[in-house]
Amino acid sequence: MSAYRILSSVPSSIRRATLLAAAACALALPAPAHADEYDATIKDIQSTMGGVPSFVKQFPKAGLPGAWAEVKAIQLSDKTALPPKVKALISLAVAAQIPCTYCIWSDTQDAKRAGASDEEIQEAVAMAALTRHWSTIFNGMQVDFDTFKKEMGGE
Repeated sequence: MSAYRILSSVPSSIRRATLLAAAACALALPAPAHADEYDATIKDIQSTMGGVPSFVKQFPKAGLPGAWAEVKAIQLSDKTALPPKVKALISLAVAAQIPCTYCIWSDTQDAKRAGASDEEIQEAVAMAALTRHWSTIFNGMQVDFDTFKKEMGGE
């Protein structure tokens, strides 16, 4: 099987998530990663994905080990509370709101590979839109939060 074919069979949001997670982790790392940490990360990405996407090599070396660890621990792990389909649908809903064309495309592919139907994909995006709509109303009209909680069955 070619590297391209292997790479295309791995969830495509890994490529996007690596970049996004690396951006967040780059700020959190106290010192640049050592060359051996970076090299080990590249080897792990190669092993996991069957290739190393070019954008990974564009990312700052200091942030990549932490970013990849985060992606593997949450997105790629089967030891999390959420199954892959739910993770992909959440990511797609967020991507639609950002908006991020790269994420929308890859998360849609991931959701389909994880068994999401077209109806589930559409509903996830509609829920994101609905949440954004009402958030705009509540915040823009400065609805009192304590009153809101009481009226909605809270405290």
